[in-house]
Amino acid sequence: MITTVTLNASIDKAYFMDGRIENGTVMRVASCRNTAGGKGLNVARIIKLCGENVQAAGLAGGFNGAYLESMLEQDGISKQFVHIQGETRSCINILDEGYGSTEYLEPGCPVTKEEEEEFLKRFPEIIKDSEVVTISGSVPQGVSKDIYEKMIRCAKEASRKVILDTSGELLKNGLKACPDMVKPNKDEIEALFGIQVNGFEDVVSYAGKIYGMGIPYVVISLGRDGALLVCSEGIFQGRPPEVKAVNTVGCGDSMVGAFAVALERNYSPQEALKYAVATATAAALSPGTGSFEESVQQELAGRIQIETIESKVRI
Repeated sequence: MITTVTLNASIDKAYFMDGRIENGTVMRVASCRNTAGGKGLNVARIIKLCGENVQAAGLAGGFNGAYLESMLEQDGISKQFVHIQGETRSCINILDEGYGSTEYLEPGCPVTKEEEEEFLKRFPEIIKDSEVVTISGSVPQGVSKDIYEKMIRCAKEASRKVILDTSGELLKNGLKACPDMVKPNKDEIEALFGIQVNGFEDVVSYAGKIYGMGIPYVVISLGRDGALLVCSEGIFQGRPPEVKAVNTVGCGDSMVGAFAVALERNYSPQEALKYAVATATAAALSPGTGSFEESVQQELAGRIQIETIESKVRI
């Protein structure tokens, strides 16, 4: 089984517009879709679609929290949430012809120290039946910036494989605990090292530096150019075919979910990269967040090109 952790879950509201948005006017929404959101819950849905057992863990509270858990039940995803006093946040994604996708993310209600400690206390029990644990996204106000580091150490002590997908101090602290995989993007690399990334060679170089911190798998999202994987076998790029994306929100989460499945199934690094890029590309062709058509994923898998960038990692 795989456990996904989402400490800053949300009700994701997608508003689909027929035309361009005109600021300062009343706009009619053509259609809308509510989803149990937050990066880890997107990951959970992908894992479920890939055919693996998954449970979602995290923090949830208020009417929104109850609604979020009910939506997970409808998706057939088991849950282990610690309930908090605050209200689970909402996030809005507006999709229109003029600008594509525009997201508005609420910060989330503050979490008390007691609520944080309760989650950490329950965490070993939550992950006891899982082989892989994914930890994704931001944390609510009030939560310690080293909570992911503590969770990773706990999971590693229990011999669980851990994937970390976050940013800022959470990423910096989490790296100290040496998760099995991290998936930063260009902006997160720049923030981590305090530098400006200029071109693909810089991406490769700094991915190698992260690998040198004791991280077995470093995956860098490259958008339409696929993804870069740095591991003991070398540096590889997975290139998808050119497609016309429908909804790119959550594509990185789709990649994390696919890599979690690949780790559980003991795929080789190159097999894992191909599987993850195919899944993320299929997700970009789906209007729903954290979803894809299996037939599309399978068709794309045969068209993913894996290129060896370097046979040895320079640290």
